[in-house]
This record gives sequence, structure tokens and C-alpha cells, in this order.
Amino acid sequence: MATTYKLIAKNVLGSDTSSVTFGSIPATFDDVVLIMSLRTDRTGAITDACRLRINSDSGSNYTYRALYSDGANAYSGSGTDTSAAISFYINSNSTTSNTFSSVEVNFPNYTGSTNKSFSHSLCMENNATDARMSVAAHLWSSTSAISSMLLYPQVGSNWKSGSSFYLYGLTKA
Repeated sequence: MATTYKLIAKNVLGSDTSSVTFGSIPATFDDVVLIMSLRTDRTGAITDACRLRINSDSGSNYTYRALYSDGANAYSGSGTDTSAAISFYINSNSTTSNTFSSVEVNFPNYTGSTNKSFSHSLCMENNATDARMSVAAHLWSSTSAISSMLLYPQVGSNWKSGSSFYLYGLTKA
């Protein structure tokens, strides 16, 4: 089955920015994919986390199961998040200059009338002594169509200039 990707919206930051929003996501695709290159202004630690809030939902409707590695050890975890759907490793401002984490988040059937399952994969590289990765399955317990997304750093105040956010719609042929 062939799939066609269509760019819905993009935001490549020219200056440090506290959050990025994709609003009014059209309900005309089968799936949506969010592809990002991220870095925050957090200092004092090599990682920060990306937070994703769907449709302004800041309740306890988000659960996850994750596998992750810090370069030396592998871990797994699961839980409920009470403020946002995703929290995962990304580069902070304490990592190698101009190094950004690569992240992809897939939202199949984002307009369906059932709870929304989605997944992410990412790689965070320090070009020195540390590299991290994670994959996770997520569930947003809502039957509403996904129509907006808010992305913000968990600890840092801002996304660093050069961070990029691309939202694609997928149509299956």
C-alpha cells in the first residue's frame, strides 16, 4: 500500500521559544506524523524532556510503556502522566554545541472515535560520552479527534534556536 506524505505545518525556530503549537490540524488524513529536531536551554544536566499536550488536555488521560537506554544500560517503564502525553530524552544546552535530538511521533487514526494510541522513537547524542534512545507506545484516553498539539520543554524555559518541528498528514492509497 502506497502512502503519501503532505506537509501540514512546519516551525523552524529562528530564536529561543518557550513552546510550539500546531492548531487546527485538518481531519482530512488517515494518520499524522510529527518529526522534530530538538534542543532546550536547560543547563546543569545533559538531558531535558519534551512534553506534548493534545487538544489542551492537561488531565490524567495519558499512559505509556517505554524502552530506553542511556548508552550503558537498558530500562523499561510504564505509567500515567498527569500533565502531558510524552516525556522523553532530548538534548539540553549542556551537551555538545549545536547537537539536537531526533524525534518521530506517529499518530495513526488520529480522527477516529476511539482512544488514540501513538508511538515515538528518538535518539539523543552528546558527541562525547553519552547517547540515549527510546521507543514508546502511548495512549491518550479520549475519543476526540486530535486537532491541536502543544510542545514545550519539561525543565528548560525554551526550545533553542534551530529546533525544528514538522507535522505531516499521511494518506493511504
